[in-house]
Amino acid sequence: MDHIVKTATVRDLRYRFSEIEARLRQGEEIEIRKRKRVVGRLVPVRPKPSAFPDFAARTRKIFGDKVMPVTGAALVSWGRGE
Repeated sequence: MDHIVKTATVRDLRYRFSEIEARLRQGEEIEIRKRKRVVGRLVPVRPKPSAFPDFAARTRKIFGDKVMPVTGAALVSWGRGE
């Protein structure tokens, strides 16, 4: 799978920045050219990872809306023989 880098000119930056910004928000890398020579590259910012993963969302993704007929505490006490 080829990674295609989009290009824009310095003039595009000046007059059509909103379009270039929209492409950046979609995650595209953009090479900036002046007189057919690459002078820079715009790369979208990576979002900062959260401090803790969202375990509840992961659980919903894996198990959906399944409901256990027995609570977790009851299973633990049954396993201990209580």
